[in-house]
Amino acid sequence: MRKEDCFYLGHISRKHGYKGEVIAVFDTDQKENYNELESVLVETHGELVPFFIEEMAVNSKGHFILRFEDTNSEEAAEALIGRELYLPIDILPPLQGKSFYFHEVVGFEMMDHEAGFIGICEGVIDQSAQPIFLIRQNELEILVPAVDEFIESIDRKGRKIFLKTPPGLLDLYRNA
Repeated sequence: MRKEDCFYLGHISRKHGYKGEVIAVFDTDQKENYNELESVLVETHGELVPFFIEEMAVNSKGHFILRFEDTNSEEAAEALIGRELYLPIDILPPLQGKSFYFHEVVGFEMMDHEAGFIGICEGVIDQSAQPIFLIRQNELEILVPAVDEFIESIDRKGRKIFLKTPPGLLDLYRNA
């Protein structure tokens, strides 16, 4: 399976015990959607390799304890530490309203209620207290918080996001 057809689920942070189990940290705020996975795709040497889950449990920190088929030694578990986990995009349930998956909005036109066309969404940065739209308009890079207060609506069919940015925010980029 190609990485472009998948979404990042999380990573394997460490081994658990000595029988091949690992601790997986899922990068989601809806962990309950992943309680009954049959398999995950593990990035191995640039390829996504399916790993079938024999046992799965949740620890006290909300991380998943996984035991994969054919991974039943401490050494095998050690080799998986730091590996990224993926799932096919098509298993995600569709979202409605202002909710969106970060990968879903890449390429959407970003529109402001007053300024009109802002640019094209190149991605969502999720390394701060709040996610941020990375918008490109020619050579200009514009950052807008991806928060409900600024999102008026999302037109999935038209591939547009309508924003109501605070006064002066876009001017910071355009007048720089």
